Amino acid sequence: MTFEEISYRWKDCYLGDGKPLALRTFHMHREAVSELFGVEIKCDTSTYEYYISSPDDLKNDRTRQWLLNSFSISNMIEAGHNMKNRILFEQIPGGTQFLQTVIEAMRQNKELEISYKPFDCHQEKFHLNPYAMKVYSQRWYIIGFINEQREIKNIALDRILEMSITNKKFKLPDDFDAEEYYANTIGIFVNNNLKPQKVLIRVYGVHAEYIRSLPLHFSQVELNVKDNGYSDFQYHLCLTPELVTSLLSMGEKVEVLEPEELREKIQKRLYSAIARYNNNKP
Repeated sequence: MTFEEISYRWKDCYLGDGKPLALRTFHMHREAVSELFGVEIKCDTSTYEYYISSPDDLKNDRTRQWLLNSFSISNMIEAGHNMKNRILFEQIPGGTQFLQTVIEAMRQNKELEISYKPFDCHQEKFHLNPYAMKVYSQRWYIIGFINEQREIKNIALDRILEMSITNKKFKLPDDFDAEEYYANTIGIFVNNNLKPQKVLIRVYGVHAEYIRSLPLHFSQVELNVKDNGYSDFQYHLCLTPELVTSLLSMGEKVEVLEPEELREKIQKRLYSAIARYNNNKP
């Protein structure tokens, strides 16, 4: 788009004030977008048209996509005050006040001192080298090396009581890759003793469309597309508690075909649920 086309659209945009965009303001925004999101808007001097220099990188970078979408929606809500009660978000538990501290520690490669209170254990204090962060089920998690326990673990931000950055530096291991760390699991549970295996599920009715549009895992492959009331989906996954929970949440719409170990776990949980309802009749 040329600057004239951009200015014309800006005039009717929710971010503007009904006036054309000034060229100086446009270039200030270009620099801010580049600095905040790493997105370069360049100019083709032969046509004087502006374009995003690396659209594929932007499209494939989930972090930048998330930042851009969050920023855009936040600005849209603030600009249109009548929209505040018409756009609803899921509630995120506590701990978000520590986000900036964690990101700063990751940026400087500095150790964190943390007071932590798990749901099922006593309060503890430890030192953690923050490697990465992940959002799962509306909760923020830090993945890092806990010095006292000498192992990599996940900890939830909403269970942190106190946090501070120490002066002790750490080196991020060359062989650590957050995407690879979670490659064979659903959620945040990782057990290095578990090996990924073939998981085959049968999804009934219209729920197959939900699975197609939002895959359970990136390894998802649909094995049959038939008009028989169900579809079979295959995965390459570790059999973690969160996989069991995800499958149970789909109720009668999903049946585990393989492996038998996972099928038996699902059956056992379902029988336990039925027994609880039968034993606690009103």
